[in-house]
Amino acid sequence: MGGNPRTFPDDPKPWKVLDREYVARELWYTVRRDRVELPTGPIIEKYWVNEFRPWVNVVAVTAADEIVLVRQYRHGLGQVHFEIPAGTTDPGETELEPAARRELLEETGYAGGRWSLLATLSANPALQDNLAYTYLAEGVERLAEPHTEASEDLRVHLVPVRELEALIDGGGFIQALHIAPLLKYLLGRRGREGDR
Repeated sequence: MGGNPRTFPDDPKPWKVLDREYVARELWYTVRRDRVELPTGPIIEKYWVNEFRPWVNVVAVTAADEIVLVRQYRHGLGQVHFEIPAGTTDPGETELEPAARRELLEETGYAGGRWSLLATLSANPALQDNLAYTYLAEGVERLAEPHTEASEDLRVHLVPVRELEALIDGGGFIQALHIAPLLKYLLGRRGREGDR
């Protein structure tokens, strides 16, 4: 699902896993300890890896050229910032776009539009095994009331695309996996507008 990254003849070789032990296997917290041997010979006795299901994010743009954003409290930092609608796949869920569509509808009530994969990113490829898939949904409409989970307390905001860059630059976002696809979207728009 992560695509085939470009390779080079002198790329480093993968590490050899000598032993693997799970120290926690919870719904939202799975951690394993690997014993690995590097291609150059050294052995790392304890290499910690966090396992997560794939994450899905949505850059949703209305017909009025507004970005659908949410604000919510994040307990890890104890702060509130702007975010794009996002979530994780459910257990056993393998189709990513339907999961992204579900998250957008649940969190914001917006749906429809033209969908395409915008970016595939890793939060931390050294310590996590999952990827975040961000979809671009253009021409979305509000079709329902948001239907959030008990652990979610969201506020939906519509921000004109022309104000997005200043919002990012001014510190309105802190989530790197949300900033990166938004900047990619803005760069793509700038390129398309420059071609006209």
